[in-house]
Amino acid sequence: MIDDLLRETESRMKRSIQALEADLRSVRTGRASPALVERVMVEYYGTPTPLNQLAVISAPEPQLLTIRPYDPHSVGEIERAILKSDLGLTPANDGKIIRLVIPSLTEERRMELVRLVNRRVEEAKVALRNVRREALDDLREMEKEKLISEDDLYRGRDDLQRLIDQAIAQVEEIGQRKAREVMES
Repeated sequence: MIDDLLRETESRMKRSIQALEADLRSVRTGRASPALVERVMVEYYGTPTPLNQLAVISAPEPQLLTIRPYDPHSVGEIERAILKSDLGLTPANDGKIIRLVIPSLTEERRMELVRLVNRRVEEAKVALRNVRREALDDLREMEKEKLISEDDLYRGRDDLQRLIDQAIAQVEEIGQRKAREVMES
Protein backbone atom coordinates (compact mmCIF):
# COMPACT_ATOMS: atom_id res chain seq x y z
CA MET A 1 0.00 0.00 0.00
CA ILE A 2 2.68 2.43 1.01
CA ASP A 3 4.75 1.48 -2.03
CA ASP A 4 1.80 2.27 -4.32
CA LEU A 5 1.36 5.65 -2.63
CA LEU A 6 5.09 6.42 -2.95
CA ARG A 7 5.10 5.41 -6.64
CA GLU A 8 2.10 7.64 -7.33
CA THR A 9 3.72 10.50 -5.39
CA GLU A 10 6.97 10.08 -7.29
CA SER A 11 5.07 10.13 -10.58
CA ARG A 12 3.30 13.38 -9.59
CA MET A 13 6.63 14.92 -8.58
CA LYS A 14 8.15 13.99 -11.94
CA ARG A 15 5.22 15.64 -13.71
CA SER A 16 5.82 18.82 -11.68
CA ILE A 17 9.48 18.78 -12.68
CA GLN A 18 8.59 18.24 -16.34
CA ALA A 19 6.17 21.16 -16.16
CA LEU A 20 8.97 23.35 -14.77
CA GLU A 21 11.31 22.30 -17.58
CA ALA A 22 8.66 23.09 -20.20
CA ASP A 23 7.97 26.42 -18.53
CA LEU A 24 11.66 27.37 -18.44
CA ARG A 25 12.07 26.54 -22.14
CA SER A 26 9.95 29.60 -22.85
CA VAL A 27 12.30 31.87 -20.87
CA ARG A 28 14.34 33.83 -23.32
CA THR A 29 18.08 33.49 -23.69
CA GLY A 30 20.22 35.36 -26.21
CA ARG A 31 19.49 32.93 -29.05
CA ALA A 32 16.31 32.40 -31.00
CA SER A 33 14.44 29.24 -30.07
CA PRO A 34 10.97 28.22 -31.25
CA ALA A 35 10.19 27.18 -27.66
CA LEU A 36 10.29 30.88 -26.80
CA VAL A 37 6.91 31.54 -28.44
CA GLU A 38 5.30 28.08 -28.71
CA ARG A 39 3.13 28.58 -25.64
CA VAL A 40 2.01 32.14 -26.41
CA MET A 41 -1.79 32.03 -26.33
CA VAL A 42 -3.50 33.52 -29.39
CA GLU A 43 -7.18 34.49 -29.43
CA TYR A 44 -8.24 32.49 -32.50
CA TYR A 45 -11.95 32.73 -33.36
CA GLY A 46 -12.73 33.43 -29.71
CA THR A 47 -10.68 30.52 -28.35
CA PRO A 48 -7.28 30.92 -26.67
CA THR A 49 -4.99 28.63 -28.68
CA PRO A 50 -1.23 27.97 -28.29
CA LEU A 51 0.77 29.53 -31.11
CA ASN A 52 2.42 26.22 -32.05
CA GLN A 53 -1.04 24.92 -33.08
CA LEU A 54 -1.63 27.86 -35.40
CA ALA A 55 1.69 28.25 -37.17
CA VAL A 56 5.05 26.79 -38.14
CA ILE A 57 7.74 28.35 -35.96
CA SER A 58 11.34 28.19 -37.11
CA ALA A 59 14.70 29.76 -36.30
CA PRO A 60 16.50 30.27 -39.64
CA GLU A 61 19.20 32.41 -37.97
CA PRO A 62 20.53 32.58 -34.39
CA GLN A 63 18.84 35.95 -33.79
CA LEU A 64 15.63 35.47 -35.83
CA LEU A 65 12.38 33.55 -35.46
CA THR A 66 9.90 33.20 -38.29
CA ILE A 67 6.26 32.34 -37.75
CA ARG A 68 4.27 31.13 -40.75
CA PRO A 69 0.55 30.84 -39.84
CA TYR A 70 -1.45 28.00 -41.36
CA ASP A 71 -4.31 30.48 -41.79
CA PRO A 72 -3.03 33.75 -43.33
CA HIS A 73 -5.99 35.61 -41.78
CA SER A 74 -4.66 34.93 -38.28
CA VAL A 75 -1.48 37.03 -38.74
CA GLY A 76 -3.01 40.02 -36.91
CA GLU A 77 -4.15 37.96 -33.92
CA ILE A 78 -0.75 36.27 -33.64
CA GLU A 79 0.99 39.64 -33.80
CA ARG A 80 -1.25 41.05 -31.03
CA ALA A 81 -0.66 37.99 -28.83
CA ILE A 82 3.12 38.36 -29.16
CA LEU A 83 2.93 42.05 -28.30
CA LYS A 84 0.78 41.28 -25.21
CA SER A 85 3.11 38.52 -24.02
CA ASP A 86 5.92 39.26 -21.55
CA LEU A 87 8.60 38.45 -24.14
CA GLY A 88 9.43 42.07 -24.91
CA LEU A 89 9.63 41.37 -28.67
CA THR A 90 8.18 43.42 -31.51
CA PRO A 91 6.88 41.39 -34.44
CA ALA A 92 7.28 42.48 -38.07
CA ASN A 93 4.95 40.96 -40.62
CA ASP A 94 4.68 41.05 -44.40
CA GLY A 95 1.14 39.68 -44.49
CA LYS A 96 2.20 36.04 -44.67
CA ILE A 97 5.14 35.61 -42.29
CA ILE A 98 5.87 37.19 -38.93
CA ARG A 99 9.52 37.83 -38.14
CA LEU A 100 10.80 38.26 -34.61
CA VAL A 101 14.30 39.66 -34.26
CA ILE A 102 15.78 38.52 -30.96
CA PRO A 103 18.00 41.35 -29.70
CA SER A 104 20.96 40.72 -27.46
CA LEU A 105 20.02 40.81 -23.80
CA THR A 106 21.13 43.71 -21.65
CA GLU A 107 22.60 42.96 -18.24
CA GLU A 108 19.49 44.40 -16.59
CA ARG A 109 17.19 42.16 -18.67
CA ARG A 110 19.37 39.13 -17.88
CA MET A 111 19.00 39.80 -14.15
CA GLU A 112 15.24 40.20 -14.62
CA LEU A 113 15.09 36.84 -16.42
CA VAL A 114 17.14 35.15 -13.68
CA ARG A 115 14.64 36.49 -11.12
CA LEU A 116 11.82 35.06 -13.27
CA VAL A 117 13.60 31.67 -13.40
CA ASN A 118 14.06 31.72 -9.63
CA ARG A 119 10.39 32.57 -9.12
CA ARG A 120 9.31 29.65 -11.34
CA VAL A 121 11.70 27.32 -9.48
CA GLU A 122 10.15 28.41 -6.19
CA GLU A 123 6.66 27.76 -7.60
CA ALA A 124 7.78 24.25 -8.58
CA LYS A 125 9.09 23.65 -5.05
CA VAL A 126 5.73 24.72 -3.63
CA ALA A 127 3.99 22.29 -6.00
CA LEU A 128 6.30 19.50 -4.83
CA ARG A 129 5.60 20.33 -1.19
CA ASN A 130 1.87 20.21 -1.89
CA VAL A 131 2.29 16.73 -3.37
CA ARG A 132 4.20 15.69 -0.25
CA ARG A 133 1.51 17.14 2.04
CA GLU A 134 -1.22 15.22 0.22
CA ALA A 135 0.80 11.99 0.44
CA LEU A 136 1.37 12.55 4.18
CA ASP A 137 -2.36 13.10 4.66
CA ASP A 138 -3.01 9.81 2.83
CA LEU A 139 -0.46 8.02 5.05
CA ARG A 140 -2.07 9.41 8.21
CA GLU A 141 -5.49 8.39 6.92
CA MET A 142 -4.24 4.83 6.28
CA GLU A 143 -2.86 4.68 9.80
CA LYS A 144 -6.07 6.05 11.30
CA GLU A 145 -8.08 3.37 9.45
CA LYS A 146 -5.64 0.73 10.77
CA LEU A 147 -4.52 -0.19 7.24
CA ILE A 148 -0.89 0.37 8.24
CA SER A 149 0.93 0.35 11.58
CA GLU A 150 2.46 3.37 13.26
CA ASP A 151 5.93 2.05 12.35
CA ASP A 152 4.87 1.82 8.71
CA LEU A 153 3.65 5.42 8.93
CA TYR A 154 7.04 6.64 10.14
CA ARG A 155 8.91 4.53 7.58
CA GLY A 156 6.62 5.88 4.83
CA ARG A 157 7.21 9.46 6.02
CA ASP A 158 10.98 8.93 5.86
CA ASP A 159 10.77 7.47 2.35
CA LEU A 160 8.52 10.35 1.30
CA GLN A 161 11.02 12.87 2.68
CA ARG A 162 13.82 11.24 0.68
CA LEU A 163 11.70 11.52 -2.46
CA ILE A 164 10.96 15.21 -1.88
CA ASP A 165 14.62 15.96 -1.12
CA GLN A 166 15.69 14.36 -4.41
CA ALA A 167 12.99 16.20 -6.36
CA ILE A 168 13.85 19.58 -4.84
CA ALA A 169 17.54 19.03 -5.57
CA GLN A 170 16.64 18.25 -9.18
CA VAL A 171 14.47 21.39 -9.45
CA GLU A 172 17.27 23.54 -8.03
CA GLU A 173 19.75 22.06 -10.52
CA ILE A 174 17.38 22.80 -13.42
CA GLY A 175 16.95 26.38 -12.19
CA GLN A 176 20.70 26.94 -11.77
CA ARG A 177 21.38 25.53 -15.23
CA LYS A 178 18.79 27.87 -16.81
CA ALA A 179 20.11 30.87 -14.86
CA ARG A 180 23.66 30.12 -16.12
CA GLU A 181 22.32 29.82 -19.67
CA VAL A 182 20.57 33.22 -19.39
CA MET A 183 23.69 34.90 -18.00
CA GLU A 184 26.07 33.37 -20.59
CA SER A 185 24.26 33.87 -23.88
